[in-house]
Amino acid sequence: MRIMGLDVGEKRIGIAISDPMGWTAQGHSVLQRSVLEADVKNIGKLCRDYEVEKIVVGLPLNMDGSIGPKAREVEEFARSLETDLAIEIAYWDERLTTRSAERILIEADLSRRRRRQVIDKMAAVHILQGYLDYQDSASKRV
Repeated sequence: MRIMGLDVGEKRIGIAISDPMGWTAQGHSVLQRSVLEADVKNIGKLCRDYEVEKIVVGLPLNMDGSIGPKAREVEEFARSLETDLAIEIAYWDERLTTRSAERILIEADLSRRRRRQVIDKMAAVHILQGYLDYQDSASKRV
């Protein structure tokens, strides 16, 4: 079962997709935001192409864990995906994922311009891998 991870921003959506076994997350692409219908259609096409059965959406909670305006916007977007694509949605706390991804890219000595091109995709990888790791550890506890 493949799972897709999304880092939903105002201008771009970072996309990661798991391997068929659901163990590892790989960066896929960055979608430039358009109108809601077009964004949902593009993500739907990827879901069909890669046989994605679940989407994990990064939820940008406030640092105190509360849900703010950005998180509500992301939830609204995710509800559109769930309704229009008839796909299961899960949320993952994405606090600091972009910072973590940026730190890795800086350590890899990528230029600022190149970092800007891939940061959203890397954040999506962090979101999805965190979710996959949690699912794996939860299954081992049972």
